[in-house]
Amino acid sequence: MNNLSEFVKKRRKNLGLTQEDLSFKAGVGLRFVRDLEQGKESLRMDKVNQVLTLFGHQLGPVQSEKNEES
Repeated sequence: MNNLSEFVKKRRKNLGLTQEDLSFKAGVGLRFVRDLEQGKESLRMDKVNQVLTLFGHQLGPVQSEKNEES
């Protein structure tokens, strides 16, 4: 799993939401939530942001550990 999928799953569980609850509140499909929590590598950024907005977050650039000089 990656950081994003772990973050979403942890936040969802902390709020006592099922995947179905989260998909409804975020306005995305249940399959999308499942794919997100399973760490699927190719997801629509707008939909990821719809989910993250519920937690007061959004996607943004994060410096990778592999390329610290850039």
